[in-house]
Amino acid sequence: MKKLYALLFAIAFCLPMMVNAQGCDEPSGEGVNVFGFIQPKYQYNENAANDDTNTFDFNRARIGVMGKIPYDISYYVVLEASPDNTRHDGDAYLLDAFVTYSRFDFAKISLGSFKSPISMELNTPCHKLHTINRSRVVEQLATPDRDRGFMILGGADTTLFQYSFAVTNGTGLFDKDDNKKKDYAARVVLNPHKNFKIGASYKYGESASATAGMPDDERTRYGADLQYKTGAFMLQAEYLYGKDVGSYTTGGGCGEELTLHQGSVKRDGGFIMAMYKFNNNLQPVFKCEFFDSDKDMGNNTEFCTTYGLNYFLNDWTKIQANYVYRAERADEIDNDIFMLQVTVKF
Repeated sequence: MKKLYALLFAIAFCLPMMVNAQGCDEPSGEGVNVFGFIQPKYQYNENAANDDTNTFDFNRARIGVMGKIPYDISYYVVLEASPDNTRHDGDAYLLDAFVTYSRFDFAKISLGSFKSPISMELNTPCHKLHTINRSRVVEQLATPDRDRGFMILGGADTTLFQYSFAVTNGTGLFDKDDNKKKDYAARVVLNPHKNFKIGASYKYGESASATAGMPDDERTRYGADLQYKTGAFMLQAEYLYGKDVGSYTTGGGCGEELTLHQGSVKRDGGFIMAMYKFNNNLQPVFKCEFFDSDKDMGNNTEFCTTYGLNYFLNDWTKIQANYVYRAERADEIDNDIFMLQVTVKF
């Protein structure tokens, strides 16, 4: 851990970089900027064990304000208002809320609630996702996806390095910290070429044991990712590994409730995704992913293949259609999903 901190701070204070915000957007000037997006969705679930279901709902419905205050201070606040979120029983709740000090262009410091810096896909803004849902491994291992704490970050697509380092409670958005332990998360991205990015993520945290009288619980995450983009073609891939000692969580993805389980577990997963945007604004997407929910047990790996088609009406409106073929070795049932979603950003 000490070596990791030394590396991050050496990057922070030795390289002259332009900084990059951790929010979905960044204030363009002084004053209050209102922004947000809505994602109405239709979903059909094929399930041979139960009745087939289909429904109209909202994947996300968010509104926020952001702005700059003289001198070198900015703020960013976002509210999740979707009635279909399961994380807060359908009630609106505060999602992102942080204040940032950016006096130095090589290091920006933020305090508040924000996304964890690990994972390329987690840190892709929700309205810019190439498939409707994030990968299963990201939803399960990059959790809690948001937390309260402070972050130091810097770098941009035009610099050799980008970095972010966060110290957070480790309890997520809705639970207060009940101990002196903290979670430490870091992500470094290398840009060796304008078309190529390589990223690495790490997270470690401790908390009071979920079982009385036992040592503290521990959480460890490792991740690696890459992106190659040339012209209208883009390829992305990511791998995440997680080791939980004492207890572990499931769920906790965007809008999902986080559930705590007793016991230790090792999990991993990854995805590879390719897409091409044609001149007519159509963008086919092909994504293969896997998630192993317990590496010490057999026949429980989930495989998903997503066949997607995106259509960009303009810079603010996108239509997405996804067919997700799902296969689990332990339970081979018909449980494929078809989804149609419209994203409107304002």
